[in-house]
Amino acid sequence: MKKTLLVLLALLLLGGGAYLYRKNTKDRSKKKTYISAVSRTGSIADIVDTTGEVAPLNRVEIMPSVSGRVDKLLVEEGAVVKQGQVLAYISSSDRVAILDAARAKGPEEIKYWEDAYKATPVVSPLNGKVILRDVVEGQTVNTSSTLFALSDELIIKASVDEADIGRVKLGQDALCTLDAYPDSTVSGRVFQILHEGKNVNNVITYYAKIKLSKVPQYFKSQMTANIKIVVSEKSSALLLPSVAVSVAANGGKYVLSGTPPENLQRVPVTVGLDDGNNAEILSGLQNGATVYYSATGYTPQKQPSGGILSPPGGKASKKDEGEEKPAKISGRARNAMRL
Repeated sequence: MKKTLLVLLALLLLGGGAYLYRKNTKDRSKKKTYISAVSRTGSIADIVDTTGEVAPLNRVEIMPSVSGRVDKLLVEEGAVVKQGQVLAYISSSDRVAILDAARAKGPEEIKYWEDAYKATPVVSPLNGKVILRDVVEGQTVNTSSTLFALSDELIIKASVDEADIGRVKLGQDALCTLDAYPDSTVSGRVFQILHEGKNVNNVITYYAKIKLSKVPQYFKSQMTANIKIVVSEKSSALLLPSVAVSVAANGGKYVLSGTPPENLQRVPVTVGLDDGNNAEILSGLQNGATVYYSATGYTPQKQPSGGILSPPGGKASKKDEGEEKPAKISGRARNAMRL
């Protein structure tokens, strides 16, 4: 008797749970709100969105030709220099020893040796800007010491994921902003794509170099940049908000047309470019058409995995399509019924 009561109680609980679930699901579908969108013509672009850094096109480190002591520095960081301009003077180790000994004999002896034994000039090899001065006057240096670093031109080095590098081509336009100046956009063009990749945390990236139409004064080497490389662009495309386009179970795309909420029909469409905000409609819709999409967004339906209360909406066969399936009974309840 007790076993029979337990079985009946289990069945009542299962049936009641299934009923409440389906009732709540139907109530939620009735309360679903829809937002309208009207197709229009406009511009859309296929963008590779990535990050990078400001870097010199050619970075030259300047080292002294002799070991010795820095006598005089003539330029500061940020200075614009010309090819052949003297940047500093260095006394060789021999000159330093001679001048130090001459100081004990007086000013005339020092002047004699300064005129007879000239300091070695450090000369700029190119036109550019001093982006690094890594030395001070009086410092002892050798032929491997870096005194200055020069840059002839600042560019953007964009780090492109290997999944996107095939879409990036020479001559494509790019829009760049810096983290330090997010409201200022600078245009440029891809002029070089490096062939050797870089592995960072098992992610392979390739550098695409972008030459700017004009380098702003506030640009500094190694600043972080946000880059949008324009892969393709259309000026008179038929557009809809991306959220208005849904994906069916078979992978096809569609929009909802009609009168919400009861009389909405699926209209298959072909989608072209999608920039994340707008989607290009290639076929299936006319300009000025009104479509609807759920305010909560679209969630693709999945095949139910089974269980006591499997939610409806899974893929149904033609035989049971449109019929409401009863709730499944667990193995434990089935064994109790046998008892």
